[in-house]
Amino acid sequence: MEELDIPIFKKAYELYKTFHGIRNLVPKADRHTLWQRSENVLLEIIEFILLASQLPKAEKLSALERASMKLNLLRMLLRLARDTKAIDLKKSVSIQQIVDEIGRMLGGWIKSVKSADTRAPPQRSF
Repeated sequence: MEELDIPIFKKAYELYKTFHGIRNLVPKADRHTLWQRSENVLLEIIEFILLASQLPKAEKLSALERASMKLNLLRMLLRLARDTKAIDLKKSVSIQQIVDEIGRMLGGWIKSVKSADTRAPPQRSF
């Protein structure tokens, strides 16, 4: 599957594996609420990335923007997990660096799609 070879997908996939590995270190009270919600949001981000990779260029922007919104939600959930001590500072910083890298990759992809839209000649209908 060609869409699985894109760097942003690989990065998000690795992030989920990291999340999964940390799950048992999160206090039980947070594991089934805050952490589970964070994992679900991350899975949605992966879903939107895959969707965007399979859509025609003209339709990618919507999926990418939804992935971006979910990434912002994930950032907030991670900040909350750190502030409530659900995860320690070291793990939080490590995860945040990966999330920031995914954000930069996603922003670049969105910018690329938007600039391709402005360069495309207008379509005529007869």
